[in-house]
Amino acid sequence: MADSLILEVADFEYDVLTGIYSEETGKPQPLRITIQAKMKIADRYHPDTPLEASKNYMDLKFAAGEALPKDVHFKLIEAVADHICDTLLTQDDRIEAITVKIVKLAIAEGNEKIGITMTRERK
Repeated sequence: MADSLILEVADFEYDVLTGIYSEETGKPQPLRITIQAKMKIADRYHPDTPLEASKNYMDLKFAAGEALPKDVHFKLIEAVADHICDTLLTQDDRIEAITVKIVKLAIAEGNEKIGITMTRERK
């Protein structure tokens, strides 16, 4: 198996305009989002390796929060995941693949997790 580096920001919540049903449209819904970024890996990471040798984890969270347009209604959470993937792949050439998991919190009736997982690889 080849060496790999996967950065992850997991299980943070963000309100997004999404949904197809009348009770969902026009108001933000809480989504639980996890992002994994498969990065090109350095030969070694020494104690004094600078941040530029990796990626700031907060860039992942930014792509799923601040970088999402506030005035756009995404009918499908797949479109939300696509936007996050596009943002990160455009932002950094060292990213080889992005995996985004989104759970729709508003529609859960118990402890089930209803949502999607999308992976996009650099082409």
